[in-house]
Amino acid sequence: MDRANGLIITGPTGVGKTYLGCALGMEAIRQEYSVRYVRTSDLIERLTLARADGSYRSLMANLRRLDLLILDDFGLSPVSVSSSRELLEIIDARVDLRSTIFLSQFPVAQFHALMEDKTAADAIMDRIIHASRVIELTGESMRKLKARDEPNQDEEGG
Repeated sequence: MDRANGLIITGPTGVGKTYLGCALGMEAIRQEYSVRYVRTSDLIERLTLARADGSYRSLMANLRRLDLLILDDFGLSPVSVSSSRELLEIIDARVDLRSTIFLSQFPVAQFHALMEDKTAADAIMDRIIHASRVIELTGESMRKLKARDEPNQDEEGG
């Protein structure tokens, strides 16, 4: 992380996006970088609350300073006009300066459609696509595979 890098990890539910993102975050912590993992919908909610309680500037400053920000479930909920603009502000402040990991079930080609403000979506996409590597995970859900491999308690008599 000596260079500011972006990473986008996409793939179906359960394939290991969050696991991989958190593993990268844990390694960054071991190397004494500041890291925050947050679900994108929780971040948007926190930004809304921060505007209301007067802590918005402080929260934004904190997000700008983090060495690594991991945004999970990017696009899982539609991103409103105001939230699109707030995400743009965060991303714009971080691009080429700090690292950000986006974790999403949606392929990158669909990111634009997930945001209501198309102008902000254009700007966000321009910043993250050109500054990020993309990893597209495939395969079955790890939860499904684990459940298939574990014996059913009914079969064991329990």
